[in-house]
Amino acid sequence: MQRPPVLYSFRRCPYAMRARMALIVSGLDYEHREILLRDKPVSMLAASPKGTVPVLVLADGEVIDESLDIMRWALEWSDPEEWLAGAEPAPVADYDSVFKHHLDRYKYAARYADDPLSHRAAALQMLFRLNARLADEKFLGGAARGFADIAIFPFVRQFSGVDPAWFGSEAPSNVQRWLAALTASELFERAMVRRTLWIETND
Repeated sequence: MQRPPVLYSFRRCPYAMRARMALIVSGLDYEHREILLRDKPVSMLAASPKGTVPVLVLADGEVIDESLDIMRWALEWSDPEEWLAGAEPAPVADYDSVFKHHLDRYKYAARYADDPLSHRAAALQMLFRLNARLADEKFLGGAARGFADIAIFPFVRQFSGVDPAWFGSEAPSNVQRWLAALTASELFERAMVRRTLWIETND
């Protein structure tokens, strides 16, 4: 019997979140290895020297170490909610690049010389554009969640957590509703289950 793929993951990482959600919704069996980013396992670094999560190691030794690629791989195996049919690369790319740029400089302001509030304002403008997309639909692709929703929302969730009171008063209402629905979903709850830290052995 072929062994299941192995996923190296860190619970709070937004990239790992979206990969886990796609794997769960696909129904694919996999081995979850919860790690600490400050103490990366040798086996993970051997598979993916760049040292970031998520990392998926397939039974044949193939390594997939980009979260969007893991999502696509899982959904190509099984896509019961038809996420791939409505996948839109443009908004996902914008949030992976531009929004993430502003998010980092807002959330981790001490690491950068920039004004965090200017980056918060720039990210907020992107949320207003997202809000317009959600004016007549529950999700970005319509009535049901899809690839873009799951790919984008972990970063919006992270943004909302920097200053929840400010987000609650200033973020556009459709985005708040969309974020709340995804965060309250059973799928997200399953993806965020606290797991015992995986301990590497020499066996």
